[in-house]
Amino acid sequence: MRDAINHSLSSAGASRRDVLLGGLVATAAAGLPAAVTAQKVQGQAPLSGAGNGTTTMGDAIRPFRVNVAEEVLVDLRRRVAAIRWPDRETVTDDSQGVPLATMQELGRFWATGYDWRKVEARLNALPNFMTEIDGLDIHFIHVRSQHENALPLIVTHGWPGSVIEQLKIIDPLTNPMAHGASASDAFHVVIPSLPGYGFSGKPTAAGWGAERTARAWVVLMKRLGYTQFLAQGGDLGAGVCTVMAKQASPELLGIHTNFPGTIPPDIAQALAAGDPAPSGLSADERHAYEQLQVLFAKRRAYAQMMGTRPQTLYGLADSPIGLAAWLFDHGDGYGQPAAAITSAVLGRTINGHSAGNLTRDDVLDDFTLYWLTNTAVSAARFYWELHFSLYNAADVSVPAAVSIFPGKNYQAPRSWTQRAYHKLIYYNNVAEGGH
Repeated sequence: MRDAINHSLSSAGASRRDVLLGGLVATAAAGLPAAVTAQKVQGQAPLSGAGNGTTTMGDAIRPFRVNVAEEVLVDLRRRVAAIRWPDRETVTDDSQGVPLATMQELGRFWATGYDWRKVEARLNALPNFMTEIDGLDIHFIHVRSQHENALPLIVTHGWPGSVIEQLKIIDPLTNPMAHGASASDAFHVVIPSLPGYGFSGKPTAAGWGAERTARAWVVLMKRLGYTQFLAQGGDLGAGVCTVMAKQASPELLGIHTNFPGTIPPDIAQALAAGDPAPSGLSADERHAYEQLQVLFAKRRAYAQMMGTRPQTLYGLADSPIGLAAWLFDHGDGYGQPAAAITSAVLGRTINGHSAGNLTRDDVLDDFTLYWLTNTAVSAARFYWELHFSLYNAADVSVPAAVSIFPGKNYQAPRSWTQRAYHKLIYYNNVAEGGH
């Protein structure tokens, strides 16, 4: 089986499995089919045997079920309704941040029309588990494919995300024949909540960054019985994915990322100095450089705050609207496709960009999870624990696949990507989708 997997990963051609890994994993916002149904998952029989993904219901791995008390939801609606609004922005565009009218519309729906129980039911329809790794409880979803030769895949979310944003990819990956692919394209899917996020435990001491998390993910996959597996990551999850590749555990066969770290050292130095684009860049490299200039100059304040002073963000734990505004507009700017996707789900069209299959409920599901678990500050600390740039060249030597989406804050050129990922076996500019 190892030879077959290695052959698949080293193939220069884009197989159906490549397409699934390179496209479906990373693009829940680009219109994927609905998530797996409760009936299918609940009917999944336990499996056993070394190396085939055994789920042990003993001391190491415990079943987990989401059950939010009704009074907590009532309190959330009360707090949303009781918000003291600021005055309206003094401009007619969104250059000062999320417009007041947008947040008021979100608040109105959150207080009167939103139903958390729907996503709670979707989560509970899936196999959820909790396990302690290195002294911290880690929550994860684990859905095994019914296809015997499925490849194990661990998928890591980012900020301001959660396992909820990955729900739509589970069925296409575990049940590919229902989506026009073949049994040979199947994956067993493991989706953990990052430390301090969602239902995972909140670290009580420093040290839970990408490096420790990457090691924990290997422990998790081996604890599930997987002796070989792949990893996917976006946003902060890409940082974890990159570190997993650098740590080069022998069980890790390869990675896929939709947030590649590609900036060469000389380009990073020019950007840090505020220099104009160096001469000799190709058209796509110059375009990426110009995007990065805007990104670092105007759209990274939120990351700087969380990376240096996360404990100061008390308002995110006290006000649902304050939390939503922080998560909703974290510096990308409404003029860009990624941010326009977020705005469009509230019934608005910004610069003609569509939200695809991303709905207003999808956005509020994620926001509500942060509120209910009181993880805004503990999640922000992951930036404080991040000791490398997600944007700089990853210097990864394991087989890697990379997908580039138009809604990203920069489009990594193939030339930079090939230099950063030394065994790049898949590179694709996807037609639609965001960060």
